[in-house]
Amino acid sequence: MDMDIKIITKESFSVIGKLGQGERNKSTEWIPPLWNDANSHFYEISTYAKLDDSGKIVGLWGAMSDLDERFEPWNDQGKYLAGCEVLDNAVAPNGWTKWVIPSYEYVVAKCTQSTYGEVFSSVLADYFPMNNYKLAGAVHEFYDPTNENGEMCLYFPIKKLTA
Repeated sequence: MDMDIKIITKESFSVIGKLGQGERNKSTEWIPPLWNDANSHFYEISTYAKLDDSGKIVGLWGAMSDLDERFEPWNDQGKYLAGCEVLDNAVAPNGWTKWVIPSYEYVVAKCTQSTYGEVFSSVLADYFPMNNYKLAGAVHEFYDPTNENGEMCLYFPIKKLTA
């Protein structure tokens, strides 16, 4: 499989979103309603959104964590935060949750909804072993609001960075 992969360092960042948790093998049932809720109430957090130099939202995140919110990979269950990257000093309004995601070095792979499972598996089963990488935390989904062709990026943490 030909994959578009790069290695990046991303400093700690904040996401405010709608939080849910559930079973890994039923994620397609419980995650989409989180996005529906977040999107239909986005106006409640829009003033906190982090913007780029041209005034566009930096990004939307499907941030993931273990049940203890240590940003470890999911086991049979996990937590998912459907939200927007926000200013670090933003306070989550009622009904919203804020996570501060630690600094990591990431393997970033592009995919679409239809190639998600294949790319996810291939990165972990093929790319990681070939490059002697180990998963250092939960994988996150990044959605660029300016991308209109359905692409997203999967962020696979390979090294936690100290502040």
